[in-house]
Amino acid sequence: MDFTALFKNPEAEGKEKHAPVIERGRGHGGTHENVVIITVGKEVPHPNTIEHHIVWIDLYGIKKENDRIVYIGRADFAATIAEPVATFKVIDIDQYKAFGAVSYCNLHGVWKSTLEL
Repeated sequence: MDFTALFKNPEAEGKEKHAPVIERGRGHGGTHENVVIITVGKEVPHPNTIEHHIVWIDLYGIKKENDRIVYIGRADFAATIAEPVATFKVIDIDQYKAFGAVSYCNLHGVWKSTLEL
């Protein structure tokens, strides 16, 4: 079985934006550049109802030195209570050449995107 068929790309978007948007940001009042922010529905808000919502977002990093993929963390969201935005403080962020995020919509499945640094 080809598991890559499970993942949908931004090109497969519908009217709601499902693909996670990855940004490198600044934490602690703008003084630290070690933050990765992931938003689902950045341009067009994703529904946040019991029937249709983002359940979780995972973040992965790809190391510069050996292309090793590292699992960084997960953020879980309660429908109608939390918006699908996750902030991760990444230690030694400069050791990564890219980040990948995966999000799960309870109706439309698993979505992915990457950010090359």
